[in-house]
Amino acid sequence: MKLVECVPNISEGRNRDRIDEVVSAAAAVEGVTVLDVDPGFDTNRTVITFVGDPDSVAEGAFRLIKRAAELIDMSAHTGAHPRMGATDVCPFIPVEGVTMDDCVKIARKVGKRVGDELGIPIYLYEHAASKPEWKNLAVVRKGEYEGLKDRFEDDYWKPDFGPARFNPGAGATAMSAREFLIAYNINLNTKSKDLANDIAFELREKGRAKRSGNIEPHYFKGEMVRYAEGNWPCGQCDFVGKSYDEVKSHTKDLHDIDLDWVNRDLYDRDLNDLDGKTVKRLGTFRNVKAIGWMIPEYGQAQISINLTNYKITPPHVVLEAAREEAARRGIIVTGSEVVGLIPLQSIMESGRFYLERQGGSTGVPVSDVIRTAVQSMGLEDVAEFDPAKKILGLPDPALDQLVALGVREFTDEVSRDSPAPGGGSIAALAGGLGAALSSMVANLSIGKPEFDEVAGELNNMAGRAQVLKDGLVRSVDTDTQAFDKVMDALRLPKDTPEEKKARSQAIQAGYIAAAEVPLETARMCREVISLAHIAAQKGNPNAVTDAGVAALMANAGVKGAVFNVRINLKSIKDEGFRSELDRECQALWDGAEEETSQVVKLVEERISPSK
Repeated sequence: MKLVECVPNISEGRNRDRIDEVVSAAAAVEGVTVLDVDPGFDTNRTVITFVGDPDSVAEGAFRLIKRAAELIDMSAHTGAHPRMGATDVCPFIPVEGVTMDDCVKIARKVGKRVGDELGIPIYLYEHAASKPEWKNLAVVRKGEYEGLKDRFEDDYWKPDFGPARFNPGAGATAMSAREFLIAYNINLNTKSKDLANDIAFELREKGRAKRSGNIEPHYFKGEMVRYAEGNWPCGQCDFVGKSYDEVKSHTKDLHDIDLDWVNRDLYDRDLNDLDGKTVKRLGTFRNVKAIGWMIPEYGQAQISINLTNYKITPPHVVLEAAREEAARRGIIVTGSEVVGLIPLQSIMESGRFYLERQGGSTGVPVSDVIRTAVQSMGLEDVAEFDPAKKILGLPDPALDQLVALGVREFTDEVSRDSPAPGGGSIAALAGGLGAALSSMVANLSIGKPEFDEVAGELNNMAGRAQVLKDGLVRSVDTDTQAFDKVMDALRLPKDTPEEKKARSQAIQAGYIAAAEVPLETARMCREVISLAHIAAQKGNPNAVTDAGVAALMANAGVKGAVFNVRINLKSIKDEGFRSELDRECQALWDGAEEETSQVVKLVEERISPSK
């Protein structure tokens, strides 16, 4: 499946009817799913997130930009956030089955169409940028809407697409292909924009002007340091060179910073005219853009942050640095806020970070990890954080799935006169329960002093057990769904030779799937037995019987799943396929039996009255 995300930001955050009309323009495109609409009153800006296949997303983006241009008059717009157009930015992000190059092509395709048909100047940034310096959105948006009229008098600012003339109603739009961006705000117990900026400049990659003198605790109160003939200070330390080349070499060798890039690209300076210019001091984090502002709606200042690559700089790391910087200034971080969506991977990393800090296990259910992240980061400080709506990639089980049933309803469903759910689903459930018990034993041990030496191993085991547990729980339904494919194939018409051939092929494909699903269940269950073995050997001895039950359940899962593989193999014509799966099934069966016996023996020894 090919999936692209589009996150247009429109310059309207106060008129809900107008926002809804713009969103509806994209939502009306078949294949587009709107995931999130996040308006901000004080910023007068709305972040819209939708996904779909590449063609659908491209069409949805065009229609959204068109409708925004019809409804939003930039000449009357005011707001706290930098902006230059009715649709200010429109990035395309690869999610699944597409590359960054694919998204660059989409950005250029949509940009050209918007420029040609709507007469809106389009500037490409990030991965789609036509100039190296235009990769930075702040450079592209320099001067904002108010500076557009003069911009077109300079050939340098000729847009990538559309007319090189001022569009007073729609302004201009920045379009890109980029990595997933997390829009993240940190809330402070102050109303001072200056104090919020003081912290923001410490965090962001671009940094600030270097200062000296009265810089503690408020850096912005110090005196600016400037370049002068024969006096070329380093922005990151106290070194002073006699020439620009000398300080440039020092900055590269000691700090791994390209000073030409800082002055020319980051701050748009002429390298031949630096005398008297302020020395720049880069901030703590790469791939971070930040600014401070005051939000009357919340009655407090915020640090508004764009994390342009959360895999390099995750939100919890920036938050902890902000807490330290705030404390130095006598300020308290009251919480934080995700604007739009956050990937599951990111929120899970944050949750695990705080669990580790607490000395607890990270091998706990996904919902527990998420709850830890939400509480630790204060993500509900100023607005609701609904994981189902805010986390991209969060599993969303359908209400009609078997695992959504209660225990009694599930057992009733199994008992009815239908072939599914049957033994394959029960085998998966048995293995899932075994994985859950293995994790439980580890989590009953971690944090207790007597298990400190093996806590790392137990934590890794618990984490893997959670992955297997979730996979086996999903298999409860996928096993039934795989058998449904066989039943569907058997119902196909067989009146003509062509229909008979198609039916036969569908039946074979159905049986192969019906064999492969329980085989994967058997593999996972076999691994659970090994985890139960670790739990029995190194976990809390008061829970050793739980480890034994985990192994027995997983052993039943292996054998039950193998039964289901083998009964489906009887109907598969491919002898090589049958032989290969049959050999693996036997190896899984024998290995499970042997290791389960070892676990049972260990449990019996530990619970023996003579011990």
